[in-house]
Amino acid sequence: MNSCRINSGPDSGPKHRFASSGSRSGTRRARQRGATLIIALIMLGALSLLAVQAFKSSTTNLRIVGNTQARQEALAAVQMAIEATISSSQFTKTPAAVAAHPTLVDIDGDGVADYTVTLSPAPTCYRKKVVPSSALDLAAPAFKDRNCLGPTQVDFGTDSDTSTGSSTDSICANTDWNVRAVVVDAATKVSVAINQGVTVRVLTTDADNNCS
Repeated sequence: MNSCRINSGPDSGPKHRFASSGSRSGTRRARQRGATLIIALIMLGALSLLAVQAFKSSTTNLRIVGNTQARQEALAAVQMAIEATISSSQFTKTPAAVAAHPTLVDIDGDGVADYTVTLSPAPTCYRKKVVPSSALDLAAPAFKDRNCLGPTQVDFGTDSDTSTGSSTDSICANTDWNVRAVVVDAATKVSVAINQGVTVRVLTTDADNNCS
């Protein structure tokens, strides 16, 4: 009887309290593990967003660099076409015919044309002024303006300016031109246009035909 009283006595209460405390501790640990998992998922999502943003940023930078390079190449191509145009006297004689033939430009030197440059509109002469005979450059050895002497003018072959007969004007005129070159690259969608002004001394007949 005494042993039964000892087993069913007051000691049974603390045993129930210990079991309840262990259950609460396990619940707290489960909650902590759940919070840790949530925080880890949040950090993983943040890192994923940062990686995506870095990828987009690098792609954008590459596009910017590529577009800048394409624009610089297009500018160089247009400038080369303008230089080729104004270095020839044909554009002052037949500007429409010159504009009808686009200029093919090979930027990288691989033998393949990279850009096609057009003159649009055709080179335009907007001003002309007849050159006086006294302003001609007839100095040796170049005799640069000898072709500008009129039929009544005489060049004595000296290093001075010309001696003239009855005419005070030469048969040449200074003409002011605007040369506009355009290139549109279908691959990069780059479009560049440059206007170049140039003064050219031409025969008055060409000036009269092409200048307004």
